[in-house]
Amino acid sequence: MNLVCEKDKILKAINSVTKAVASKTTMPILEGILIQTNDKEIKLTTYDLEIGIEYVIDADIKEQGATVVNATMFSEIIRKLPDTDIHIYINENNLLVIECEGSLYKLATMNPEEFPELPQINVENSIEIDQNTLKDMIRKTIFAVSTEENRPIFTGCLFEIKNNKLNVVAVDGFRLAWKSKFLQNSSNDFTAVIPGRTLNEVNKIILDSFDNIKIGVAKNQALFEMENCKLVTRLLDGEFLNYASVIPENWETRITVNKNNIQNCFERISLISASSIEKEKKYPVKISIEIGKVTISCTNQTGDAKEEMYVSTEGQNLEAGFNPKYFLDALRAIDDEEINIDFGSSISPCIIRPVDEGDYIYMILPIRLKED
Repeated sequence: MNLVCEKDKILKAINSVTKAVASKTTMPILEGILIQTNDKEIKLTTYDLEIGIEYVIDADIKEQGATVVNATMFSEIIRKLPDTDIHIYINENNLLVIECEGSLYKLATMNPEEFPELPQINVENSIEIDQNTLKDMIRKTIFAVSTEENRPIFTGCLFEIKNNKLNVVAVDGFRLAWKSKFLQNSSNDFTAVIPGRTLNEVNKIILDSFDNIKIGVAKNQALFEMENCKLVTRLLDGEFLNYASVIPENWETRITVNKNNIQNCFERISLISASSIEKEKKYPVKISIEIGKVTISCTNQTGDAKEEMYVSTEGQNLEAGFNPKYFLDALRAIDDEEINIDFGSSISPCIIRPVDEGDYIYMILPIRLKED
């Protein structure tokens, strides 16, 4: 193998594929990057047996070949080289040689034939969507994915295609995030639960662009395809929550408020609610709603805090307790200026949604307040 490539191109490829390098494994080959040449291209591949990523770039190929090299060492060396062409080849001792201006590095290699093949996916259903749209949908839902491994199905996001609309839903037992978008191209109805970790990595790779990304699914695998990059991942097995049935249709109390103003209130209140000496103990914030006013307060051993806002209110007076982190996660994901927050009762979930946007809903379950 002998090639010359531009630093910025190979670095972009490395930054993408290293997201699927195994960090804790008994198989050293999985800590490597598979480098393969093909006519006028280099293909970089990583695979941790759950996520696999391939990235193809143009290069001046002087001699065909393949090898596997430690991903961390290779990426750090490339990252620190001068911004110019890099010469990479295998020498007579089977070492990977990296030359760039006055820099010369030699790395041990591994047998490329021992690198596991990525799953071959026979796509049964697929959609195409703008990369920036998918990026926004992931950003608005991923934070509500569960981190509890005892219910694996909730550690992923539901991708549901129904009536030519993509619904992305995340739920962790205490909150739910739902974002939808009509697709430009017609598609069959289907569902798949994609691991949250995979979506985090996809979100780092895709661009804020109108270029399409294709998402294809088979029985137990999903495939994300972009111009230069391909990512494969396993799907999560199990039955996802029937999310439509748990979102309340009616409300008893509604406030309409500037998103930034209430977000700032929650961020200040969180200084008290999160500073408890008993780190494991959760202290909710209390939301009290009267005509034209909402009061957010919190009391624990470190002190107490109260924020008052004059807002537009409809319906009944109400008091309820909530985890402030859940509110902040939702508020930070919403881009609109004005939002509605709907409440049923002190023990019913509340719904946060933009005033002018019907394709995003965030639901939070309350925490029972202690009696004073």
